[in-house]
Parts: sequence; structure tokens; C-alpha cells
Amino acid sequence: MIVEQLGLVDFRNYAAADVSLVAGPNVFVGRNGQGKTNLVEAIAYLATLGSHRVSADAPMVRDGADAAVVRARLAHGERHVLLELQLNRSGSNKARVNGAAVRTAELPRYAQVVLFAPEDLQIVRGDPSSRRRFADSLLIQRSPRMAGVLADYDRVLRQRTALLKSARARGVRGDALSTLDVWDDKLVSLGTEVIQARLALANDLSAPVASAYSAIAGADHEPRLEWALSVRGGDPEEDESDASDIDGSSSIADQFRTALAARRVAELDRGLTLVGPHRDDLVLRVRGLPVKGYASHGESWSVALSLRLASAELLRAESQLGDPVLILDDVFAELDAGRRSRLADVAAGYEQVIVTSAVEEDVPDGLRARVVRVEAGRIVGGADE
Repeated sequence: MIVEQLGLVDFRNYAAADVSLVAGPNVFVGRNGQGKTNLVEAIAYLATLGSHRVSADAPMVRDGADAAVVRARLAHGERHVLLELQLNRSGSNKARVNGAAVRTAELPRYAQVVLFAPEDLQIVRGDPSSRRRFADSLLIQRSPRMAGVLADYDRVLRQRTALLKSARARGVRGDALSTLDVWDDKLVSLGTEVIQARLALANDLSAPVASAYSAIAGADHEPRLEWALSVRGGDPEEDESDASDIDGSSSIADQFRTALAARRVAELDRGLTLVGPHRDDLVLRVRGLPVKGYASHGESWSVALSLRLASAELLRAESQLGDPVLILDDVFAELDAGRRSRLADVAAGYEQVIVTSAVEEDVPDGLRARVVRVEAGRIVGGADE
């Protein structure tokens, strides 16, 4: 897949922008705060339905505007597709494909992007929510229907948790809250689908992660990833052991129901849903040790990069759209010379690579075929103005 043209209206600091891109490497260069990352954020949103920088859409709408518009013309081989997205400060977003209105959830069917940014260190060093977001974003790209499953799970979770909080306020205890059973059924049904998809993803990422890590780090530290599941006991969200008396040979759904029953009293006491994929953690290891707390700075960078490169390889192997667009947002300044060179060698193999950098010389020569200069929300050189 190739992004041939990107147009923005009232997006971040851009009143209007129109930039052409080419196959192979494209580099956006400009001082910090000029709008380089805003360009790649817009591209990635079409594929992931979210920003890698903020959790809400409103910050992406330019100050004083009610909505932002992102337009991108994509090439899938000889086929061309025009995607249009309207991000509304309030109310639902709107989307079009080749001029026809569609649900925004349809956009990832046409756009696949893998973006790596310094914020991705939080995947390996941050709390479990960072790793869940990484996994779920990739799940949506891998199977766009998962966007609906995840949204439905979040809706049921909110409603169930609201019921628990209400029961706690009223002093309800034990089995007196019979209506909770209805929400348990919905939570188990949707949550089981999420858990199974995440387990399959971790399995499929294992080999690509190991390969990418060796390529970037120049060493084999045996990176591993596995899910710590709250349905199997403990609470990964609170750093508790996942060991339990739950029968590991039973189905995920059965384990889920057993865990909910075991935690019912605790949930009522705390007014929280303590079991489900929203409490799980993706455990990352190198050299047999957890990355979080044990890995060096260089190892942490290598693991984070490897997760993104493995994601790109997985999408490349499964997609009918060709390679995903690989975006490296302000990454090279953070890497030593060896990792810069090795990352450039890996990135060069993709149909299209988009790099942002404050300093052009930080980007290896092989990726500087086309340089676009950005200044204060304007494209000032190297592209259509």
C-alpha cells in the first residue's frame, strides 16, 4: 500500500495542507513543534481509528474549528482508493470511501499502517494498559471486525461496573444482585473472543519478534511474549501472580465464569469488574527476564521496535493490500549508530516508509531519497505546496 496524497483541513496546527508522497522512503523534516508528527498521526488514524499521542479526538481538531478533515489517496497496486474522515469535536465522526458514506470502522479495511514513535517505549516500560492498546490496535488492523467486538466489550464493561458501583453504594452483598448474571453472560461472550484473538496474536508474533529483535539489536536475547490472564487467577493489572486453582485445561469461557464467581465478593466490595481482558497484561521478556524493570535502555528500545516491525511483517504476510506503510516518527535521534543503520536496512524493504526527524542528518542516507520540509503547519519545500 502507498499513500500518494494527503490532504488536511483544520487538523492540529494545519489550517490546510496538501502533500504528495512517493513509493519508497519519504522524510518530513522540521524543528520540533512544527507539525511533522501531525502529518503521520493523520495517516495512522485512518488505519487504527486512534492517535498514538492522545486518547480523545478533540485535540486533533484545530483550535477554533468544529471539525477536522483528513483525505488520503491510496494505491493498492493498480487500484486507487480515496479515504475521507471528518473528526468532529463533538458528536460522531464521519467517513467516506471514494465519495460514498461508510462507517468509520470500515476505514481500516483500506488502510494499513504501522507507526513507531518514542512513545512506544511505554509499551515495554509502562503499565499493562499500554500493552493492551498495542495489541488491540494490531488486532483491528489484522481483523477490522474486532473494532466492533472491542467497542461492545467496553460498553458492557462500563455498564456492569456501573451496576457494581450502585450495588456497593446500596450495601448489596453476595448473590443478592441477580441482575449481575445477565451482564456476566455478555462480558464472558465478548471477553472470550477478545482473549482468544489476543492469544492467537501473541503466538503469531513470536517468530517475527525474535527475527526483528536480532536484526535491530544485532544479538539474540531470546525475546518472548505471553499473556497473563486475569481469568486464570490473580490480577496482572495489580502485579499479582497469575497462578491459581482454576483448571487450565478448561475453555477460556469456563475459566472466565469460574473467575467471576470467585471474585464476586471482591467486586462488590470494590465496585469494580476485576476479571476480563481489560485486566490482562502482555508479559515481555528478554534473556528470560521481564523487560519491564530488568532490560537496559538499548534492549527496551530494541524490544519496542521489534514489536512494531513484527506487526508490519505479520500484516505484510496476511494482507491483500500489499505492505503496510511503515512510519518511523522521530525515532533515529534516539538510537545509536548501529541500531540506526540496522533499522534503515530493515525499513528499506517496505513499499513505502515515512520518517519524521528534527535533524535531516539523523536519518541514514538510504532513507533520504525524498525530503519534505515542514514549518509552522505549512509544507514549505520538497512537496506540492
